[in-house]
Amino acid sequence: MRKLLVISCLLLIVGGVSLSFRAERKKNSYAVLPKDSVGSVKAFMSVYKVLMSARCMNCHPAGNAPLQGDDSHIHTMNVKRGEDGHGLYAARCSNCHQAENTAGLHMPPGNPKWGLPPENMKMVFQGRTPRQLALQLLDPKQNGGRSKQQLIDHMAKDDLVGWAWHPGDGRTLPPMSRAAFAAQVRLWIAKGAYAPSAKAK
Repeated sequence: MRKLLVISCLLLIVGGVSLSFRAERKKNSYAVLPKDSVGSVKAFMSVYKVLMSARCMNCHPAGNAPLQGDDSHIHTMNVKRGEDGHGLYAARCSNCHQAENTAGLHMPPGNPKWGLPPENMKMVFQGRTPRQLALQLLDPKQNGGRSKQQLIDHMAKDDLVGWAWHPGDGRTLPPMSRAAFAAQVRLWIAKGAYAPSAKAK
């Protein structure tokens, strides 16, 4: 009888752990893998290359003016961020940037949400080292209040982020596909969300 009771207790414990693991998997779109600082950092360095490409960095500048072109020069026409990230005074992003890309070589790109991050949450990429950017992305006070799962969803599913892979004629694409990029974001976080060392470039 005692042996049967012990076996029953063990089955309940194992069952509880299994249910807990399934619930965690259901809550997150990424598997929780064993901690692996080397693998996690390697994945982030792939992510970093995408985020530092012109298609991403141009809308995450260090200053209050957006950047343009593959060379990331300052936007012409004295365009500024503004409080909400969509321009200042009458110079609104939507004046030129429509819901879709304007057809033609180097014509204004478009998306319904076109703009920079707002003044109170600038989310700067330009000039950030790999370590600085990794820590910034993981900090809800600097990433728009996102959890790790929400960060993954943003990178993998947000349509404005996705514009980077459909930027219109004459613009260079990020250095990997969006699917590969999203997979590297998930891997970075699943293996522990480690930040590269201060020496990483």
